[in-house]
Amino acid sequence: MKADPLRDMSLFVEVARARSFRRAAEALGMPSSTLSRRIVALERAIGLRLLHRTTRRIELTEAGQIYFERSRHIVEEARLAHEQLGGLVSQPRGVLRVSLPVDFATVFLARCLPGFCRRYPEIEFEFDLTPRRVDLVAEPFDVAIRMGELPDSHLISRKIAEVPRYLYASPQYLDVHGQPRNPDELARHACLLFPNESKWTLLRDGVKREVCVAGRFRLNNVGMMQRLAVEGLGIAMLAEEAVRATPAARHLRRVLPDWQASSIAVHAITETRLLPAKTQHFIEYLKEHLSQRAA
Repeated sequence: MKADPLRDMSLFVEVARARSFRRAAEALGMPSSTLSRRIVALERAIGLRLLHRTTRRIELTEAGQIYFERSRHIVEEARLAHEQLGGLVSQPRGVLRVSLPVDFATVFLARCLPGFCRRYPEIEFEFDLTPRRVDLVAEPFDVAIRMGELPDSHLISRKIAEVPRYLYASPQYLDVHGQPRNPDELARHACLLFPNESKWTLLRDGVKREVCVAGRFRLNNVGMMQRLAVEGLGIAMLAEEAVRATPAARHLRRVLPDWQASSIAVHAITETRLLPAKTQHFIEYLKEHLSQRAA
């Protein structure tokens, strides 16, 4: 078997990502036995064991982890070079795999997709709308869309929008509890909050006010928060577009209408700055579309 270091490096990267010869072989379209022999040949050429093999799964050795971290960038850059030379920048194609929050997908992304599909007819889509934070290194996602503050990480983050938010409550709630006349009065109202949230920031004419808030409900889903506000269970901080997009929520009333709540940032997160055309165009389109809607 003739050695081909660059080819074997790319095969090793696929195996390391999948943590399985079988899954990697399926993705590569080659027999698992052939793939195993190529990795053995690579290990012999390097002179180090790269993988711990068991009957159920494989794990990277210390040397394998180092080799994977270095080689995956080389393989990705080589793949992008081929893509660009093949003319895919002008006509991107392939499957775009995106992880994103349910609320963002239904309120914002769904409205963007028709125009994007018309502009790039050869791109297909796989969306993961689960709330979990996916591993962009180990899982086959091209980009993750996240809202709010981001944890520190080695991943590449691009801010693509600032979504303005306002305070809303149902007529039933306001009839019973009254309309707050100033931000300080929010302290005695039932507020619908995210976990660990205890303060809201409000702005008016360049003045910023930070107020303490409390409530019986804490949750991490904006759609559910909006529904609870419709049912009269409290005051919610919501994006205006989310309210307009939901028929039932259109009956909500603005609370403290002269004040705007703090905006929430939208980020596109990728493992690397070297992006294939389909991912680059998707991020740019979202940024363009969302900025127009926020204007």
